[in-house]
Amino acid sequence: MITVTEAIATAEILKRLSDEGVSIWLDDLSRKRISSGNLAQLIDTKHVVGVTTNPSIFQAAIGSGEGYEEQLADLAVRGVTVDEAVRMMTTADVRAAADILRPVYDATGGRDGRVSIEVDPRLAHNTAATIAEAKQLSWLVDRPNVMIKIPATKAGLPAITEVIGLGISVNVTLIFSLERYREVMDAYLAGLEKAQTAGLDLSTIHSVASFFVSRVDSEIDKRLTKIGTDEALALKGKAALANARLAYEAYDEVFTDGRWTALGGARANKQRPLWASTGVKDPSYKDTLYVDELVAPGTVNTMPEATLNATAGHGDVRGDTVTGGYAQARADLEAVEKLGISYDEVVRQLEDEGVSKFDAAWVELLDAVAKSLSSKGVDGE
Repeated sequence: MITVTEAIATAEILKRLSDEGVSIWLDDLSRKRISSGNLAQLIDTKHVVGVTTNPSIFQAAIGSGEGYEEQLADLAVRGVTVDEAVRMMTTADVRAAADILRPVYDATGGRDGRVSIEVDPRLAHNTAATIAEAKQLSWLVDRPNVMIKIPATKAGLPAITEVIGLGISVNVTLIFSLERYREVMDAYLAGLEKAQTAGLDLSTIHSVASFFVSRVDSEIDKRLTKIGTDEALALKGKAALANARLAYEAYDEVFTDGRWTALGGARANKQRPLWASTGVKDPSYKDTLYVDELVAPGTVNTMPEATLNATAGHGDVRGDTVTGGYAQARADLEAVEKLGISYDEVVRQLEDEGVSKFDAAWVELLDAVAKSLSSKGVDGE
């Protein structure tokens, strides 16, 4: 049983993180989390001010069947397709979560209180279909605090511009490379310019750019271990933080230049960096590594619940741990390159794998729902 003193201590660590300008979002959602009051409790006690979802999260939640039985039965009676059934369930969860977070949205002027839902991952390389899906999801959820997640693929970039230009807030996901991140920021600014030309109120449009962290270390550490020298092993656990810190440097550059100044003057919002994939994969690393070492103003850290609890319990929040580290970050990535590990190859591989993993999770979810519909007397086709 946690004592009152311990509860105050854990809340204090997360409050310090929030006070440093880091918005804490939960990287998880399920019907049970909503109906049990758990999400509301995390908002009240652990400074959670947003929620992100992805195909893997929904596959785990809906695939378990817990809390979805009644809706599945109704969908089966209606004879809906598998795709429609999945969209009805996922948007229902996002809508409910958005309602729970609405007070946060109102209190922060739309900055936080956000819930993200991703376009069908099978559309990652189809610009027109991604745009159409984003519009449909925005309409289906029908909440001002929804964010539509669009992957940062080459095909996703023009979709980001078009969707932002329509006044729909966007969470850009699966960003691994610094070059692609700059392209994402450019796509966002182009979208704001389109929205401005259309006469839209720029202050109502928000965006985050989800820069993936732990997967970079997972891949580069594997290659460093294979090299096996003392020099190589000393670089383990450094590449992901270096990559993220240089991303923040790029963010700071882009959102202080002349192009941004004109949009900012029209009350546009900066596209905040969001640290994604912050659960530590290597058990030898501190479980709060990608929280403690990525504290910077105007950022979002979306955490699995295990990482959130670890941070609350023993996170080391000691001020800004990003902006003073640009020179070292560049040196760390250069040292990795000198050992023959190609940064460009790694980030390209990670993007391809990221799209494939979400695609596979979505297909697995569709299969599970198809079986559920079939067991209720409907083939789901």
